[in-house]
Amino acid sequence: MTSSLRAAPALVARFGDVLLRHQAAIRRLQWVMVALYAVLLTVPLLLPLPTHTDYVWSNAVRFAQFVFWGVWWPFIILATALVGRFWCGILCPEGALSEFASQRGAGRAIPGWMKWSGWPVVSFVSTTVYGQLTSIYQYPRPAALLLGGSTFAAIVIGARYGKVKRVWCRFLCPVNGVFGIVSKIAPLHFRVDPDSWRIGQQGRSNAVNCAPLIPIKTMQGASACHMCGRCSGYRGAIRLCWRNPASDIVHGSGRLATMWETILIVPVLLGLVPAALHWSDSGLFQVIRLWLVERCLDLHLVWPLSLRLPWWILTDYPLENDVMTSVDAVALLTLLSASVTAATLMFGIPLAACARILRMKGGFSHHLTQALIPLAAACLFSGLLSLTVSQLRSDGVVIPYSDQFRGGIILAAAAWSAALVFRIGVFYDTRLANRVLATLIMAVPITSFSIAWIAAFLS
Repeated sequence: MTSSLRAAPALVARFGDVLLRHQAAIRRLQWVMVALYAVLLTVPLLLPLPTHTDYVWSNAVRFAQFVFWGVWWPFIILATALVGRFWCGILCPEGALSEFASQRGAGRAIPGWMKWSGWPVVSFVSTTVYGQLTSIYQYPRPAALLLGGSTFAAIVIGARYGKVKRVWCRFLCPVNGVFGIVSKIAPLHFRVDPDSWRIGQQGRSNAVNCAPLIPIKTMQGASACHMCGRCSGYRGAIRLCWRNPASDIVHGSGRLATMWETILIVPVLLGLVPAALHWSDSGLFQVIRLWLVERCLDLHLVWPLSLRLPWWILTDYPLENDVMTSVDAVALLTLLSASVTAATLMFGIPLAACARILRMKGGFSHHLTQALIPLAAACLFSGLLSLTVSQLRSDGVVIPYSDQFRGGIILAAAAWSAALVFRIGVFYDTRLANRVLATLIMAVPITSFSIAWIAAFLS
């Protein structure tokens, strides 16, 4: 047993070297993923919409929907949390196409506006809201428009900027920020040893093309690393290795967290995402919608109740009895805004209070907010898994204990987040009483959120 434990790090490092040696095979795999991606996007556009008698295993449109939203996205999030961003570096068709275009493109310098650190938040919020307004989970046309449009933009950016780089992935990809946040809890990463780098005598010394434009010499953590393996063994300083899943948050890049990461964690992942995934079953949505309808009738305004916009703006499928009016859209946007505001207040006020208790500089701690990453990741994964469960249930397939499984994930993540608050506090206040008090304060919103999120599964 002892020898096996000692051999584990060497095996992990060897796997990084395997990735390096088989880059050509990885390229072929990426083109297979591109082909699969293209088929899943385009074939459903050529077929009629499924009826209530069609099933995942008997209808190509239903099958594509299930693969995209029931398998693809939830398990990408899970894989990112478990092993890091291997999806980005090895399997992502969008990244592969962008790099391919960059290899043959104009190679222009990256403009300053593109490097704005707020793009990951803005792009993720925009695509999430737009996806709900157009019912991206239910219909192939909005899925093709949003996902295909993103891929087209990635190719254009790649063809225009950088040389054999993934400029789109680094700065503009809608899920880059989310993957970066979730990967902070992954137990695998490519570690850079500064001492070995300075010596630089061992291992390979030929130049490395870091496609996502990471300064690998000073890389901390794994949030930006695509885990492609191209730098494995470079100067004898970079190796794939195990780490404590909390180390990056507590000791690494978490200490350098920015305002935009805090915004992505609290208002977006803990506010916008839950509401976006469950708005159709929300009683509050119905209350808001009814209130708006009554106000329109009081003012003798009929057009907001009947106005229909094209499917690429609002859901418009009358034959499916699925039409979103402008009143529905306003009700949805109001619900999403209310959820964002509620999450901001629920977590923001306790975070500010804890920052004062722990005597953190600036009155608010972005580092402390990083403790909520496990809860945010679990929220995202379990929410997307709801799509898996609901699609299978509609076809009569019931996964036993699925609700309990999702609830268990949320509770475990909540406990982990509370523990991280305590561990982060030691960097700012060594007094045990203050750290315990800060942990108890943060445990209130963490517990409240977890209970509400679990209740959504059971409703």
